[in-house]
Amino acid sequence: MFETGLLRDKRILVTGGGSGLGAAMGRRFLTLGAELVICGRKLDRLEATASEMRRETGGKVTTSACDVRDGAAVDAMMDTIWREAPLDILVNNAAATFIAQSEHLSFRAADAILAPTLHGAMYCTLAAGKRWIDGKHNGVVLSILSTSTITGRAFTVPSAMAKSAVLAMTKSLAVEWGPKGIRTVAIAPGPFPTSGASGQLRPEGRDEGWTTRNPMGRVGEHSELADLASFLVSDRAAYINGEMVVIDGGAHLRSSGAEDLLRWTDAQWVEQRAARSKS
Repeated sequence: MFETGLLRDKRILVTGGGSGLGAAMGRRFLTLGAELVICGRKLDRLEATASEMRRETGGKVTTSACDVRDGAAVDAMMDTIWREAPLDILVNNAAATFIAQSEHLSFRAADAILAPTLHGAMYCTLAAGKRWIDGKHNGVVLSILSTSTITGRAFTVPSAMAKSAVLAMTKSLAVEWGPKGIRTVAIAPGPFPTSGASGQLRPEGRDEGWTTRNPMGRVGEHSELADLASFLVSDRAAYINGEMVVIDGGAHLRSSGAEDLLRWTDAQWVEQRAARSKS
C-alpha cells in the first residue's frame, strides 16, 4: 500500500506542522512523494523542522508563519500558497489543551483552547474549501481529533467540545462538499506522547498508567499515526468520507483517560494552576 509514490504530486498543508504529530505526519507524506507546507506561529521552529525534513527526505518543504486563530491571517496564507499551486490536502493538526477543573476556567483560558482547536480548523477548512470549489479542484481535509469525541473527557472540557465540533464539521461537509469532489475525514488518536501535549496533559504527579490501562499494553508510535494519515488522504481511500478512525489500542473502550484526575486533591489542583500560570 505504501509505495513510494502514494502521495506523488499531492500538495499538503499541515497546521501545527513544526513539531510533534504534525511533523511526524509531514515527514511520512514527504517520503511518499508529497510536497509539503507546514504552518505555525513560530517561524524559527518551522524553519528548523523544514531544514531537517529536506535533509532527511530530499523533499520540497515550505513554511508559513500563521496564527490559525486569525481568520484574516489564514486567508492571506492560503492566497500565498495558491499563488504557486493549489493545495490538494489540508491537515488540521494545530490545537491546544491543558487539564483544569472546569469551574476554575476563565473565559480567556477557555478561548485559548477553542480558538486554535475549533476556530483554526474551521477557518483553514473554509479557506481551502472555497478555493477548491471555485477552482473545481478536488481536495481532502483530514482533522486530528481525539477519543473525547466519543467518551467526553473530564478536566479538558473545552478541548472535548472543540474536537466534537470539528467532528460535526467533518460529517456535515462530507455531505455538502462530497458532490464537489472534496472528502473530509478525521483521526482520533489515543495516547501518542509528544513533548508539547504531554507537558500539558501529564504533569508531574499525575498517574502515569497509560500502558497498564491500554488493552495493547503500550502507547502509540508516531509512525503508526503517520501511516494511517497517509492512507486516509491518499487516493486509495477515495471512498472514505465523513468518517473518524480511532487509533488508540482500544483504550477508549476501557477509560475516557481522565479518571485518575478524579482522585486529585485540592492541593494538587492549586499546584497545577500555579505551574500553568508560570508557563
